[in-house]
Amino acid sequence: MNNEIAAPSRNGQPIGPTGHFAMRFSSTPRGARLARRLAGQRLDAWGIAYDCDAHHALTLIVAELAANAVRHGRVPGRDFHLALARDATTVRIEVTDTRTEGVPVVATPTDLRDTGRGLLLVERLADRWDWHPRRDGPGKTVWAEYVLPAGGRPVAAPPCPSSTAAAAPG
Repeated sequence: MNNEIAAPSRNGQPIGPTGHFAMRFSSTPRGARLARRLAGQRLDAWGIAYDCDAHHALTLIVAELAANAVRHGRVPGRDFHLALARDATTVRIEVTDTRTEGVPVVATPTDLRDTGRGLLLVERLADRWDWHPRRDGPGKTVWAEYVLPAGGRPVAAPPCPSSTAAAAPG
């Protein structure tokens, strides 16, 4: 299901309420990658350009929540659901899986395991996040909200230094 409410503005003006995106994905690593890529495309269409800090943070949040749904919330034969909503100042991400057990837990920064830090990243990048039981069946929804800087207009990331500029004599 893909539901677009309004078209975005690309002329530099503040963007008002712009829409909603929702889709189901297979509970596989490929499904998680596709969710991240489509979320990135939707964010760009909403005026949150690929080269800005907000886009990078939001796609990382989507990637972590989708990966967690695949790794910890997978039920064979069942998909996970991604929903994005954007208003004038905030983007909300919701990832719903169908597994009822497994409360989302943030790892401690001193934990020496190689995995398990996804929700720590979400906690650091998002302005708010939490989870609740799925409303329409078994499972849970993990959500995160990211408040856009500059009154809803994303701020572009500083340009990366080119390799030729770094090699030029000073």
